[in-house]
Amino acid sequence: MTARIIDGKIIAAELRERVAGEVARVKRDHGLTPGLAVVLVGADPASEVYVRSKHKQTQAAGMASFEHRLPADVKQPDLLELVAKLNADPTVHGILVQLPLPKGLDTDAVVNAIDPSKDVDGLHPNNAGRLAGGLPALSPCTPLGCIILTKSVHPSLEGMNAIVIGRSNLVGRPLVQLLLNENATVTIAHSRSRDLAKLCAQADLVYAAVGRPEMVRGDWIKPGATVIDVGINRLPGEDGKTRLVGDVAYAEALEVAGAITPVPGGVGQMTVACLLVNTLRAACAIHGLAKPGV
Repeated sequence: MTARIIDGKIIAAELRERVAGEVARVKRDHGLTPGLAVVLVGADPASEVYVRSKHKQTQAAGMASFEHRLPADVKQPDLLELVAKLNADPTVHGILVQLPLPKGLDTDAVVNAIDPSKDVDGLHPNNAGRLAGGLPALSPCTPLGCIILTKSVHPSLEGMNAIVIGRSNLVGRPLVQLLLNENATVTIAHSRSRDLAKLCAQADLVYAAVGRPEMVRGDWIKPGATVIDVGINRLPGEDGKTRLVGDVAYAEALEVAGAITPVPGGVGQMTVACLLVNTLRAACAIHGLAKPGV
């Protein structure tokens, strides 16, 4: 048996289309154009690519896109002043400060300065706390994408056994909360968990977000399980080029799993699409409108 490949590209494109439809409706019915502001500090090549993609997809969805580029040597007070201006700007409903920030800047202080109602990255302690308490909150985009990908295979996750490998604030911890909200039974594991292979073998849903290339082996996977691979790791390839691999040994897992996300072409495709979802939701919430249909 070969696993069904969960095509993040197709699912993300469908989600973006639904967002665009809802944006058009909100514009028509309420005269509201959701706006996303992205702040890029420095010129990290990977961040440059992400920001370009976000700008393009925000505009394609019919939203307003605002880009703010600051030099790598920007002073902390100047960055915080920009965040304060965006907090006060009524045309901006979502604020995203591209991470990682250059050395010398206090990431926590910057994230904490963002108005929680505009925190489309879902990293502000207010949103993290609300999510942990089962209350409505803006959720981090990657975990939200993981849930949407999983539900393309299993419309209901109720009662399913899930394991989340990795406990970062960006993915692992919020993903656990989202799974609990779906009534799944959740184990959170990490690189120091004992007998990780045995824990994995009991799970119907496996989420690998530990940042170690091909750590999760095929013989760890329960036959027929759904595997969502969040990892993006660069390994040396042929001719001196690098190749992208996930945290799961893909070729091995493909022979055992029921469904699996590829790397690239899986979770990464969903992150920007979910950023658009969060911006639309934030705009509606800020203006007291009903939650949009995405």
